[in-house]
Amino acid sequence: MVGVPALRPETFSRSFPKNHRAQTRNTEAIKHNPLSPSFLDRREDLVLMGDVGTGKTHMASALRRLARDRRMEARFFTAPSLVARLRRARYEGRPDREASQIGRARPLVVDEPGFLPLDPDGARLPLQVFADACERQGVVITTSLEFSRWGSVLGDDRMAAAVIDRVVRHGRLVQFRGESHRVRHALMQEG
Repeated sequence: MVGVPALRPETFSRSFPKNHRAQTRNTEAIKHNPLSPSFLDRREDLVLMGDVGTGKTHMASALRRLARDRRMEARFFTAPSLVARLRRARYEGRPDREASQIGRARPLVVDEPGFLPLDPDGARLPLQVFADACERQGVVITTSLEFSRWGSVLGDDRMAAAVIDRVVRHGRLVQFRGESHRVRHALMQEG
């Protein structure tokens, strides 16, 4: 699928992020590890929130790959590509069918909804997809924005509250902190 990094779950350190390391030492945390098959079976929602370059998209891609390896219909979208797909479907007269098809993904992975601001129309389009997927299939969202800032990106505080309400109902939040992996391993040097 276009835009999905070619990653395998085993490339993701299960002790990352650093604040997650202590949790993985006990059996209960391991049982609920997002990279375990049982996490996918429970159809929970997951928000991967934190600093740029700390591994959120990497983890989401690994989850998608793990789901695909288990023959689940996982889908990965950047937020703008999801909106563009729904807009095209609406233009072609098939918005409900497209929303239903996307909403069947298990899990539905949406990368960085806050990376680029959406116009009000574009922000409204994925709301029903999120609502359906959160209730039945599980959604994984990566974001650099705290929940309190989602309203400014979606252009509507009530709509943001509705999305957040659905995601947190059956979901978990994993926070990523620290220096960007890309910056730390950059080839560019001062000179």
